[in-house]
Amino acid sequence: MTQPLLQPRVDVLHARELRLVEEPLPPLSPEHEQARDRVWEEKTQANPGLFDGPVIACAGIDHCGPHTLILRWTRVTYRHYALRWVPGADALPSLFVDVLQPTDDGALLAARMSSPTAAPGRWQLPGGSVDHPGASDSLDTAALRHNAARELAEETGIDTPPQDLVLWTVTRGTTGNIGVHFTAPPRPAAFIRERFAALLASAATTGQEPELDKIAFLERPADLENLPGQHVDYLKPITDRYLQATS
Repeated sequence: MTQPLLQPRVDVLHARELRLVEEPLPPLSPEHEQARDRVWEEKTQANPGLFDGPVIACAGIDHCGPHTLILRWTRVTYRHYALRWVPGADALPSLFVDVLQPTDDGALLAARMSSPTAAPGRWQLPGGSVDHPGASDSLDTAALRHNAARELAEETGIDTPPQDLVLWTVTRGTTGNIGVHFTAPPRPAAFIRERFAALLASAATTGQEPELDKIAFLERPADLENLPGQHVDYLKPITDRYLQATS
């Protein structure tokens, strides 16, 4: 009898409140540092769109009571994640934010990564890695909301005040990456298409490559399987839970 394929496990960590605590970056041996730099150079040669900018990694996550999560974070650059391809080295998981953008009639926006990105052709929610705060600044939920609102505007053309985003859930993906997911107020589907088309037209005029090159609206969980290509590991459990809760 043929056994069904096991789906990658994604943990959905329900939380009403987040507490963010900064920690120092764990030390790295000279051998792993050199190997990391070699891998990074190979990847940037293969994809010149990659850049070694500052970013936040997750140093750990803990429950603090039934409704609160403590996110421990540290400052790295994108080069750090090349450690994922260095045997014996430990790369911290990434910390990212995204936005569940519903339509007025209950569908959910999904978007496809464009060719110059790190994952071309992959479907996900609008969002991205968490930016480095200033040297003397801390990171909190309000800062995560601002990151999520900015990503939504930059990737889809939809401007939403950060205070209108609501913390919805947190996920831990198959590689340990931590996602903080916010919901936005519903918008008409026609408005979303119009804003995204205007964003693509503006990018074409300036010769820039957009981060996202296509959008789709998911009306029911089964719609995800009809999208051509791959999708991020968290997309199915997130869309299943959201669409079932709002149907």
